[in-house]
Amino acid sequence: MDFFTFPFFIFLIFTFITLSRLIPANRNPKLPPGPTPLPIIGNLLALGDKPHESFTNLAKSYGPIMSLKLGQVTAIVFSTAETIQQVLQTHDNVLSYRFIPDAATVYDHAELGLPWIPISPNYKNHKKIFNNYLLSPKALDASRNLRRMRIDKLLDNIRRCAVNGEVVDVGRTLFSMALNLISYSIWSMDLVDTDSEMIKEFKTTLRGSLEEMGRPNISDFFPVLKKMDIQGVRRRTAVHFGKILGLIDEMIDKRLKMQESPDFTPKNDMLHHLLNMKEDNNQIPLDRNQIKHSIFVLFTAGPDAAGSIAQWAMAYLLKNPKVMCKAKEELMEVIGKGNSIEESHMEKLPYLQAIIKEALRMQSSLLIPRRAESEVTISGFTIPKGAQIIVNLWASCRDPNLWENPDMFIPERFLESKGRNFEFIPFGNGRRTCPGQGMGMRMLHLMVGSLIHYFNWKLEDGITPENLNMDAKFGISLAKAQPLRAIPLLV
Repeated sequence: MDFFTFPFFIFLIFTFITLSRLIPANRNPKLPPGPTPLPIIGNLLALGDKPHESFTNLAKSYGPIMSLKLGQVTAIVFSTAETIQQVLQTHDNVLSYRFIPDAATVYDHAELGLPWIPISPNYKNHKKIFNNYLLSPKALDASRNLRRMRIDKLLDNIRRCAVNGEVVDVGRTLFSMALNLISYSIWSMDLVDTDSEMIKEFKTTLRGSLEEMGRPNISDFFPVLKKMDIQGVRRRTAVHFGKILGLIDEMIDKRLKMQESPDFTPKNDMLHHLLNMKEDNNQIPLDRNQIKHSIFVLFTAGPDAAGSIAQWAMAYLLKNPKVMCKAKEELMEVIGKGNSIEESHMEKLPYLQAIIKEALRMQSSLLIPRRAESEVTISGFTIPKGAQIIVNLWASCRDPNLWENPDMFIPERFLESKGRNFEFIPFGNGRRTCPGQGMGMRMLHLMVGSLIHYFNWKLEDGITPENLNMDAKFGISLAKAQPLRAIPLLV
């Protein structure tokens, strides 16, 4: 593993006396089964560079509820739909607290960002504001024309590439699409131009912050070492966070200055709602710092996740030409040649919906880890207070008992209503359900549908559907290890 470097092993010698007394002599017999931990480091070596796959393979030997010792931390991994339901529904009241990574504590983000805030009246207030005022169907409907205009603008860039026979970095294009869709919804203006150097820097900053928070960190496995930040994860995260929060600060200042003008026309965007929210019985307005971190969450979660899944969907379509052809036929029949795709069309495009769902299934990974607020018993096993709770969606979404040919991209499986519950929950469930699910699905359908409908696509010379690289890089989301590059052709 890349985080087990030589300096780490040197440091193990220094910390041995301190840590050895913290390790119990025997495994608690009531804990779920799991591999025998090594002294001090426990099962850390078993994680590999793709923990979601490592957990899945270990579960084949130790069962759907498995315990691991990750340094000082006891972790319980849940790998099937039935056991995941126990976490996210049955015992959601005590298992919905977050296991906070050290990287998320910079700039007090763990106390201000919705994904990390402890379950409390403050959390409920934040979520209510997100659900009712920022990401509700009504709010999203009000801003859909803004997203439509961004799609049109970015498609023009692809048309120029098609005319000139240029290769398109599909991942970068989709990220910039998602970024500007989010940006326009937040403050009614593009954040970056697709071809600018800033898009490269901002993508690097966003991806860097997510990678740091998803990176295995010694500070998280050995809390007694947090202050030392041995790997520098907290330091690097602070640099990334500082850049994004600084940009948000500038945009808030600009809007407040604009609102002072007598000629100012209120904008129907998220920033307007956040800055002008009044206190009532339903919600308490957020202060400036809370607003900054709320917008930060939208930027860090939205563009990266939507752009990544859209890129995976396009990669699977290019790898499966018959599926691409079927999708194009549906779009032509429903939309018609040359007509614009609208968000209102999505319910009439079941096969496109199935493609998005299948891409989400194939690339589901681990939910953000939780923490047991108190001891609880699940399936006869004791889940101790303070344990890290790991929900492995990768395992449940590729469970051969639930999915026929689970490693194959087959959108048709989602054309039938099979009453799936916890077998397919890419946005989580329970109190911690992602509030951006509605916006995310709208963006995914609009982006992928537009690329399919307006262009034919061919891979670069030398790349075929059979040898197209589909390797993933682990993080909070699974990024495509090798960016998808393809040549657009005018339809």
